[in-house]
Amino acid sequence: MAPNPRELGEMLRSRRERLSPAEVGLPAGNRRRASGLRREEVAALAAISPTYYTFLEQGRAVTPSRQVLDALASALRLDEGERAHLHELVHGAPPVTEPPAAETLAPGLGALVDRLDPAPAYVTGRRFDVLAANRSVRLLWTDWLAVPVADRNIVWWMFTDPHAREVLVEWEREAAALLGRYRATATRYPDDPSFTALTDRLHAASAEVRAWWPRHQITRVGGGHKLLRHPALGEFRLDHLVLTVADVADQKLVAFDAPAEILAQLAQLPDPPTRHAHPSRT
Repeated sequence: MAPNPRELGEMLRSRRERLSPAEVGLPAGNRRRASGLRREEVAALAAISPTYYTFLEQGRAVTPSRQVLDALASALRLDEGERAHLHELVHGAPPVTEPPAAETLAPGLGALVDRLDPAPAYVTGRRFDVLAANRSVRLLWTDWLAVPVADRNIVWWMFTDPHAREVLVEWEREAAALLGRYRATATRYPDDPSFTALTDRLHAASAEVRAWWPRHQITRVGGGHKLLRHPALGEFRLDHLVLTVADVADQKLVAFDAPAEILAQLAQLPDPPTRHAHPSRT
């Protein structure tokens, strides 16, 4: 099957025009004459040049790599079938996918997380599994070392552990944003059975996931703030940054900052008591 640049351009244009800026985390602005995203916005989301993207929409005889097509599929929020069709239009067949390898914490990252204490810090993997968490995080969120390995996942904890609603003052806002980030990530791994399994578990366990999933909310990964509640420290604000690990792009270091008095009190608190984690839900 030969490449079909005209149909590729038509598909890209139709998907661009159906997306609103809000759906991809962009401001709407007040000078838009038509609905949908601008070409340069799609190009920025896919990390390609606006000129190259324009050539693709115009149906010129260029052959984007599979990596570029995957980036465009993510930028345009394509589902699994649309992503496969995108590849078929250019390369004649969908990409061959291999089962994802088991995640291994990037070298030195666990030690770095521990050294940041008493500033809270943790590392998540591609599926938001908690791969490392320092003492302060285990004091404030949950003792991840006491949680069954299958449940060491920040999304699962958010929606299934009642303690999450006690810890996070703005639980509903936090939970909705996290589900949007998880959904955005899951669309990049349509052939990863571990995402399908976790999504199914979340739907079975959480009424909020069942209610919110049909909204198709997409939230971009980024920094911000959280309001936390602790029995000894009361309510306080934590600002955080999300840093991508260069050697393992799917792993993210989430590092928090807090007022000096809060960090000093955290340093003086005893080690996390062993909480009886709820059984792993299947």
